[in-house]
Amino acid sequence: MATEPKTLPIAPRLWAETRRVGQLAGQAALFHAQRWFARERAWINEQQLQLCRIPAATFFEQQRAEWLRAQFELLGWRATLDRAGNVLACFGAEENEPLVMLSAHLDTVIAPSRPEEIYFGPDGRLFGPGSSDNGSGLAALLAVARVLQETAELHSLASCLLLVANVGEEGEGNLSGMRYLCRPAPQLTRLKAFVILDGPSTEHITAQALASRRFDISFAGPGGHSWNDYGTPNPVHALSDTISSFTESAEARLTGRRKARCSYNFGIIEGGTSINSIPASARAKLDVRSDDPASLDDLAALLTTAVERGLERENRNTRGTRLTAKIKDLGSRPGGRLPESAPLLRTIQAVDAYLNIRSRADCASTDANVPLSMGLPAISIGAGGQGGGAHTAQEWYHSDQREVGLRRILLLLATLVQQEQDSAATNE
Repeated sequence: MATEPKTLPIAPRLWAETRRVGQLAGQAALFHAQRWFARERAWINEQQLQLCRIPAATFFEQQRAEWLRAQFELLGWRATLDRAGNVLACFGAEENEPLVMLSAHLDTVIAPSRPEEIYFGPDGRLFGPGSSDNGSGLAALLAVARVLQETAELHSLASCLLLVANVGEEGEGNLSGMRYLCRPAPQLTRLKAFVILDGPSTEHITAQALASRRFDISFAGPGGHSWNDYGTPNPVHALSDTISSFTESAEARLTGRRKARCSYNFGIIEGGTSINSIPASARAKLDVRSDDPASLDDLAALLTTAVERGLERENRNTRGTRLTAKIKDLGSRPGGRLPESAPLLRTIQAVDAYLNIRSRADCASTDANVPLSMGLPAISIGAGGQGGGAHTAQEWYHSDQREVGLRRILLLLATLVQQEQDSAATNE
């Protein structure tokens, strides 16, 4: 016999907010819109399949962006591409002023080489790179756009939203799309909240931005024959020494610092042409992250010391051309935090309490880093469903329970807009 899920306890500080969410959710238009998500599951799944089959590696998102722009227009939204390549969709008259931005990033770490690499398995899972991150978020944008367009009573809500599919979130994209959106502009001052959709999980509310820095470390020399030119300084040896030295120093530093969480990762190592040739160059790319921005400066200093040490050791006994080294800053992601008392955080927590979602605030690196670093109210949440294998060729997504995530998004947007309209009416 099936049993009803246990109702989670509601924190006393959220009682009033949760009750308001429930009253809003019970209104006829929003009630039927929430049921729409389950009724149109097949359509949403098909949109996700189609968009994920369009390659959108970082810096190469244009084809997917154009497809999404066309879909928004078919759904009755005014859609354009800005100079950064972001897709912006608005509803209703041009003079409407959006109050809330709902965004999802376009780009993927790995792009499919053929459409057939994205497919539904017999168990209902969607397989292929980008299917979960961020196919789920982009599909949610289209679902929200369609349900609001088809529900006449919700057109006023739609007119208060700015839907965005943005570029440059992954890797060396360095949040370029969101940085462009958050540049000083009249539109930015009117936005009251940024809601970012990234991946499927509804268990997390990213309200703290995880700061990071990325570096390209390169060594260069004359190269030569492994036997005839033995003794010529070897860039691969210097790079290997640098990695070993940095790792040892970083581990010692992290062990002694318990208050801040840090991580480092050498994700790419390149160099050499053949087994019997001394390489002329070698390079590596390093990612460092911390919930304490000051710790990133410490790790950057350790990297400089490690490179100098690797260079000195390899050049120590050479009589000819010496190695040279460069450290290139590939970009950084700023940190920031939404206060625990922030209305946006309390609102999503109240929505979760109403929907019986067990969620927690966490720290992660997402598009929300940019507005949070500027002191703007922003969170990143999942779009619903289940996923795994992110950033690999084995990535997958299952739409089971997607409707809960979509209901969460809709109720959050409706509550935020209602709050702003009530506040404006009070101040008149």
